[in-house]
Amino acid sequence: MSEKTMSQKMPGRTSHNTTSAQAVLRGDVKGLKRILPFLGPAFIAGVAYIDPGNFATNITAGSKYGYMLLWVIAFSNLMAVLIQSLSAKLGIATGKNLPEVAHDRFSKPVSIFLWIQSELVIIATDLAEFIGAALGLYLIFGLPLLPAALITAVGSFAILELQRRGYRSFEAVIAALVMIVVLAFALQTFLAKPEWAKVLGGLVTPKLDGIQSIVLAAGILGATVMPHAIYLHSSLTQNRIVGKNELEKRKIFKFELIDIIIAMVIAGAINMSMLVIASSVFYKHGLVVEDLDVAFREFYTHIGPAAAISFGLGLLIAGLSSSSVGTLSGDVVMQGFINKRINLYLRRAITMIPPLLIIMLGTNPTSALVISQVILSFGIIFALVPLILFTSNRQIMGELVNHRITSIISWIVAGFVVCLNLFLLIDTFI
Repeated sequence: MSEKTMSQKMPGRTSHNTTSAQAVLRGDVKGLKRILPFLGPAFIAGVAYIDPGNFATNITAGSKYGYMLLWVIAFSNLMAVLIQSLSAKLGIATGKNLPEVAHDRFSKPVSIFLWIQSELVIIATDLAEFIGAALGLYLIFGLPLLPAALITAVGSFAILELQRRGYRSFEAVIAALVMIVVLAFALQTFLAKPEWAKVLGGLVTPKLDGIQSIVLAAGILGATVMPHAIYLHSSLTQNRIVGKNELEKRKIFKFELIDIIIAMVIAGAINMSMLVIASSVFYKHGLVVEDLDVAFREFYTHIGPAAAISFGLGLLIAGLSSSSVGTLSGDVVMQGFINKRINLYLRRAITMIPPLLIIMLGTNPTSALVISQVILSFGIIFALVPLILFTSNRQIMGELVNHRITSIISWIVAGFVVCLNLFLLIDTFI
């Protein structure tokens, strides 16, 4: 890969971080400081796991079934660790992202098809994130959704501008935004005063109660694996820190695995807190809440304005950060599958059109979020299956090829996720 291509992929590449990472790989750095140069990529990819689409699913699950489905979120996060680790490993081993490897291995018509479906998936993702951020502004400040959407657009452009300062600056800001979401839900959890014995019971006791609980469990699990996060993570690791040999690549992957575990634990904690809060506030009072604006008002009524504003802030920040990550994913799939690229700001402007039209038409925002999740389910198989195929191929991966047990578990997870999403599609349309 040429230096020109690398600089296009990674504007403002930070030599200081690369130097620090090389010192770690040589063994010159000891203790926890060894992890620092490798932290970041999983936080960006992990933003996909706390997008506004998750808000609606988790709030509904908590209000209908209390703490019962907490174990589903825990299980879905274990799946996320596995899948994101495969994506990160592909980038480290090959120096290419998933769409680029697919372009090299598949025929041109297949690559074009994969590009088109991935663009549709990213548009659906952007729909959820954009509407979520606009809804957050509406809930906090009472702004009409259309002006709120336009402000969201300005905010997303500002976040993208950070790329000019280098990937470490972008990673730092995304991590800071995620921490704001963590603090917002930590405050809500404190104010909601959950029953911690029941929280623990829901976490460790797999249980379902009727067809509707199965549908919600499928929604939580099915929405966990986001196609754009799979594409993006391989891009984030492909040139960030380059291993000179197989030994260095293995070391880099071990550190990136720590990054993935930390990011997924944080994302899982946020998702669990949504369900715990809904259980403590809504289920406890016999309220079934399926709309985010209704949830905001009920939080205000039952545990006060601080909790309601924290919820709106979490929704706003999650939507803003997720929308920028979705735009980056679009750039990755276009460049990888068809070797073309357009200006990120032009891409951002184009992908804003569908959510703006939906808002102008007066569509219920929560319904739009649900529809976007259904569209997302179509794209999972086209990202997950090639990922497992490639990471199980020693010719592609070298020493980082999947262990046989890893491949078996990955195929089981892939089959499980595909079946869940087929179930969701059938339930939605039939």
